[in-house]
Amino acid sequence: MTTTRTLRKRTNWFKRDWRLYAMLLIPVVWYLLFCYKPMIGVMIAFQKYSLVKGMWGSKFVGWKNFEFVMGLRDFPLALKNTLWLNLMGLVMGFPVPIVLAIMLNEIRNKGVKRVSQTLLYLPHFLSWIIIGGMVLKIFAPTTGVVNATLLKWGLIDENIPFLTDGPTWQLTYTLVGVWQNMGWGTILYLSAITGINMELFEAAKIDGANKLQQIWHVTLPGIRSTIVVLLILNIGQMMNISFDRPYILGNTLVQDYCDVLSTFVYRTGITNAKFDRATAIGLFQSVVGLIMITGANFVTKKLGEDGIW
Repeated sequence: MTTTRTLRKRTNWFKRDWRLYAMLLIPVVWYLLFCYKPMIGVMIAFQKYSLVKGMWGSKFVGWKNFEFVMGLRDFPLALKNTLWLNLMGLVMGFPVPIVLAIMLNEIRNKGVKRVSQTLLYLPHFLSWIIIGGMVLKIFAPTTGVVNATLLKWGLIDENIPFLTDGPTWQLTYTLVGVWQNMGWGTILYLSAITGINMELFEAAKIDGANKLQQIWHVTLPGIRSTIVVLLILNIGQMMNISFDRPYILGNTLVQDYCDVLSTFVYRTGITNAKFDRATAIGLFQSVVGLIMITGANFVTKKLGEDGIW
């Protein structure tokens, strides 16, 4: 009797909300076709892949692709550069959107606020080809705007090697990335700030809190969960790095500092049509990224936060 009643309730729910289920079917099918089905391709990492024979006809070789790739001289260097550049980006870039969101939230003039938001968001929509050209014009060793201006003002005696010295290139690379992404990152934090109960700010004012104290005791605790979730997701991306940014900004003079896993895959796997080796590196990145995001989530929950699952 209970089973029949439960079945009737579920049937009524489906009849009432079938339009919502139909809408849900679209993203489910999309994920199955474009996210889960391609996962079958990880088999290539364990094969001596042949374009002629295809994935189902290629010879199974086990872990040989992983052993070969990790035995290459450039692999440890690319791995180190990937982790170091991502760590620099996390340390320098993660707090910036939080600060910007708080500053934008405190602007009371709507016109100024909208213009500021637009100017901050704009770099996110620029291609790295365009940004690369801008970086070259601004930071070029001899003809760049920065060096030319500093030399003219007598602030430096010789050109600063923004793009030709390894450590300096890495700092330039990181700061350009922070500039490109900082405006886009403020969107989530602004949304979280608008969700804070305004009565908390009023109570803080009554208690005599100034603006900085309100930010510290009301705003930051109010967006703490958002900060934690985004921090965990960023830690999970430590092994992944885009191809276009280091490829466009890099050059042969800083090869040992700009060679990352994505450019390493392109050079050793894609250009040589060794798709099995490229897939092996990609699978390695995904597994390590999964371990890092799981570990970060575990530590976060141990510290009393909600985490992402």
